[in-house]
Amino acid sequence: MKQFAVIGLGRFGLSVARILSEKGHQVLAIDILAEKVQEASSYVTQAVQVEITDEKGLRAVGIEHVDCAIVGIGGLEASILVTLTLKEIGISEIVSKAVNGLHGKVLQKVGATKVVFPERDMGIKLANSLVSPRIIEQIDLSSDYSIMETAVPREFTGSSLAQLGVRAKYGITIIAIRRKEPVVTEEGKSEVRESVNILPEANYIIKEDDVLIIIGSNKDIEKLKKKG
Repeated sequence: MKQFAVIGLGRFGLSVARILSEKGHQVLAIDILAEKVQEASSYVTQAVQVEITDEKGLRAVGIEHVDCAIVGIGGLEASILVTLTLKEIGISEIVSKAVNGLHGKVLQKVGATKVVFPERDMGIKLANSLVSPRIIEQIDLSSDYSIMETAVPREFTGSSLAQLGVRAKYGITIIAIRRKEPVVTEEGKSEVRESVNILPEANYIIKEDDVLIIIGSNKDIEKLKKKG
């Protein structure tokens, strides 16, 4: 179990704080606004109202003891000051939210170990879902390679991986397949359970409702996206 601090409880900060708490981690939630602190207090370990750019105030609530601090502040100046302050306090892992590329570069210069762009990433995700409705999720590994989770193209259904030859045709590799199947429990009840087949064999037959998890270059993934 890790200890996290989330500084700035807007929509991004509150979402991060809630998810970390649900996963069983200790979360210190910090904001200057009492109503934001009150909202977070129902699910985090501790929620405190502090002037977020005040180093003494941050130290007073034990910020130096956390394993990772997430800076979710929207304002450029405030987020830079808080990131710099956390660096000076000695926080080893600092994740800061940026609104654009220049903001992100400055945050890295002053101490952020990771910079995230939630608005940009959400826009990309929305655009991908509108252009390629089959795409469930896409994670960038680098500027050239990604992992993508996608519904099965129509022409794949009923074929084995060997018959499809996706590696030769598209240059991508299917690293896992998620499948939901009906089962009968020991109590005699019917339910649907999901299984994940990691590195499936060549004779694996693709079903219509399968979800493919693939890895490849962005150029090759774009070719696969064009399949219906």
